[in-house]
Amino acid sequence: MDEALLRSLTPTVLTILVRRGADFAAAEDAVQDALIEALRVWPADQPRDPKGWLVTVAWRKFLDQARADSARRRREDLVDEEPAPGPTPDVDDTLQLYFLCAHPSLTPSSAVALTLRAVGGLTTRQIAQAYLVPEATMAQRISRAKRTVSDVRFDQPGDVATVLRVLYLVFNEGYSGDLDLAAEAIRLTRQLAAVIDHPEVSGLLALMLLHHARRAGRTAPDGGLVPLAEQDRGRWDTRLIAEGVQILQAALARDRLGEFQAQAAIAALHADAPTAEETDWVQIVEWYDELARLTDSPVVRLNRAVAVGEADGPRAGLAALAALDDSLPRYDAVAAYLHERDGDPETAARLYVEAARKATDLAERDYLTRQAARLNTGRRR
Repeated sequence: MDEALLRSLTPTVLTILVRRGADFAAAEDAVQDALIEALRVWPADQPRDPKGWLVTVAWRKFLDQARADSARRRREDLVDEEPAPGPTPDVDDTLQLYFLCAHPSLTPSSAVALTLRAVGGLTTRQIAQAYLVPEATMAQRISRAKRTVSDVRFDQPGDVATVLRVLYLVFNEGYSGDLDLAAEAIRLTRQLAAVIDHPEVSGLLALMLLHHARRAGRTAPDGGLVPLAEQDRGRWDTRLIAEGVQILQAALARDRLGEFQAQAAIAALHADAPTAEETDWVQIVEWYDELARLTDSPVVRLNRAVAVGEADGPRAGLAALAALDDSLPRYDAVAAYLHERDGDPETAARLYVEAARKATDLAERDYLTRQAARLNTGRRR
């Protein structure tokens, strides 16, 4: 059975239920029940119209839930509105559903978390890691968001900034593992750029294209992680790089700088360098300064410390790092790299081990472990 098909249809089915009057939380539950039913039934008898089947089954699941709740005043009307089995319009409602989830009754962080969970398909753990909070905290945030919108009609879609944040996080999750998820984020951002004239939409699209262009070089044949400095730049997609740079230049020319444009400018400087040694680290530090001013993000300042270490030497990078919280994700990995460049392999090896212990991504953990082993082997010789 094609599970990818089920996943691709989920946003459209969820949107149809919401449009027909289902509150969001109940609609999400009904769609999940329908997907479980499809997993049970389809291997033996997949319907000719999968979307129509899912809409019909999900709607009936919702009605069953509605009938069980005596407080729902519209249950008889909902029964009369049950869609007839058969083909449904072949439209893509995913982007609209992103906007609907970014409801004004939610805080931006709650709207992003809800959308990532309900539409983006990310787990609560993945979302918590993206926000640097405990999984239990994120689970409570998502539950509160569902309760908030459970009795609200989605006739006031949220703002562009929240939707951009969601698309960025979905892309990041896909970029680190699931190609389809990254490609889907790019597809939706292209759609958004086609209908909204906003420099940050263009900035996000440029950023995605520039990162995606390097995807083939990020992993070795055995699946191991290849850091940027060691990547085969001949494997980068020059067509995507050219498109990303062109979109970025047009956005920057409007003189309305935002965080996605700043990040895209950093990515463009990496993509423009013929070799790692020719990277313009001085300009990259300047862009990180702009980005830190725009976001005040500790992760941005962590990445800036690396850039400072490349531009002004490892001692300067370590000084920038010392001002940050050592509990930040990848702090130990950055410290290890800078200590190694500063000629302290013993400290670097110890920090690589600690970084590997904390890593949540298997490829990253393996890479950090190999770095520690390399340094320890060198010290024993």
